[in-house]
Amino acid sequence: MNEHFFIYNNEFFRAGVPVITVENRSFRYGEGLFETMRFRHGRIINLDLHFERLAEGMKVLGLGFPNFFSKNYFIDTVNELLLKNSISENARIRLMMFAGDEALFRDTNQPANFIIETFPLSSEMQLNKEGLAIDIFAGSRKSTDDFSNIKSNNYLPSVMAAKFALRNKLDDVVILNSFGRICESSIANVFIVKSEKIITPPLSEGCVAGVMRRFLLEKLSLQQYTLDENSLTTEDILAADEVFLTNSIQLLKWVKKFRNKTYGNEKVKEIFHFLLNQIEF
Repeated sequence: MNEHFFIYNNEFFRAGVPVITVENRSFRYGEGLFETMRFRHGRIINLDLHFERLAEGMKVLGLGFPNFFSKNYFIDTVNELLLKNSISENARIRLMMFAGDEALFRDTNQPANFIIETFPLSSEMQLNKEGLAIDIFAGSRKSTDDFSNIKSNNYLPSVMAAKFALRNKLDDVVILNSFGRICESSIANVFIVKSEKIITPPLSEGCVAGVMRRFLLEKLSLQQYTLDENSLTTEDILAADEVFLTNSIQLLKWVKKFRNKTYGNEKVKEIFHFLLNQIEF
């Protein structure tokens, strides 16, 4: 079996080698963020959008990039890591930026630490044949504050939501915001189709600023689709004609069942193929 490697602060390490201490602020307090990207046919899909979100999240958290860290550095380093891990075509890339070992009540100008990981990924990019079964996760409510839209390392609500889904034989679950409205799923943004209108919660509802969400909204707006960023309730999902979820790795997945309601996927199929054509262009 080939050895697997990751990069920590510009150095290669074998998988499993510890690189942070117990004093690390990301480990202790979740002070950091991450990006998950899809590599396909020699390029990272939506790299510019990922870096825009990363920069905004770093600004919100008050973290600084290392002086040498740039988009071109990242591309070159990912390619080197893919080669070292014997991955040639399709991969999932995970970039984590996080604080160091400083005490909590101590301001620091030290640049953030970073870890880059690559994992092999299937080349298949097809709409899921079996629709997802989802429900509401009632164990947590997500706030609508300055940190809601970033992909924070403080990921506990989503982890517990995923565990709830697994225990209850669900494919995913929807997390509500502090007002009891639809926020996001444990790993994706939520969309519904209702009477030819495509609706997703606005960022003000507390959802992660998903890269695929943004890409889809921007591309669909150029076509003959009616888009609406509006608050959604559980009743809206039950009244929807179709439901689908989006993220950067899975692109788009359609939902077949929410509680006792079942959905088709006629419009979702159309949206998926449109999205795939835009990505492959």
